[in-house]
Amino acid sequence: MGITDSMEFDNQLRRSSQGGIVAVIALVCLSGIGIANDQWKVFIISWIGFAAMAGAAIPGSRAEATNAGQLVWGYGLASGAMIASASIFLIPQAIGFSATAGGIGIAIGVLLGYGAHTIGHRLSHVESFGTVAVQLSAHSLAGGAIIGLVYAALPDLGLLLGLSIVSHKGPAGYAAARRLSRRGHDPSVLLVPAAAVGVAALPASMLNLPVSMAGNAVISGIATGIFLHIAMDFLPQCDTGSEIGQAVGHDESAAVHAELDRLRVHAVVSTVLGSGAVVLAWTVLAR
Repeated sequence: MGITDSMEFDNQLRRSSQGGIVAVIALVCLSGIGIANDQWKVFIISWIGFAAMAGAAIPGSRAEATNAGQLVWGYGLASGAMIASASIFLIPQAIGFSATAGGIGIAIGVLLGYGAHTIGHRLSHVESFGTVAVQLSAHSLAGGAIIGLVYAALPDLGLLLGLSIVSHKGPAGYAAARRLSRRGHDPSVLLVPAAAVGVAALPASMLNLPVSMAGNAVISGIATGIFLHIAMDFLPQCDTGSEIGQAVGHDESAAVHAELDRLRVHAVVSTVLGSGAVVLAWTVLAR
């Protein structure tokens, strides 16, 4: 690495660290405003999501190799929990306000989630962040907005839904930190997506939502659709070229394909168990 390249790398690290610090300061300030407005549930969920991603990034940045099995189980349990949460808490709520308006809202939400994901990938070429951090930030902002809107519309809702939404932050932070470290980037940039959940959720939770049935149905439907897109996006993809496939091996050998086939079984089992855990918790709490 030449002197010029070294200077550019140092500047990139500095920008990444500064971005993370700004994001954390924003989260702290919004947390104070949220507490003043009695948004304790959203405050707790926001900081648990932050701690999960930032905490998992520490061992992820020090890991010598990415464990494909851990990724499968981490993403599988989290995505399964998210899908079950959407099915139990969000879809019935949106349809309950108005079946047609709720259905339209869900469709809009799925399309918005896809659009945000696609545009986030286009913006991922920003030098100081890179693909990993930008895509995770887009997911975190979308997930945070969902949390805020849902708890604004349903203030009596418990913590289970919100915790299910942020359940994927741990495995996502671990895998992202491992990739950033392997490419020579500063993992502290992950403070941005870690804080982005609360940065979006806390202001959204303080919004005055429409009181009409149709308006509530559309808003709940949009939140549901975005949430479902995020949940489906985190389902384990055990294919060559995917994150899990790259962790297994970069070649097309029979051994790699056999290992991916084995991990596909684990992906299905982990997803079912993640969904079952939420159903079980909901059954116990509903008594």
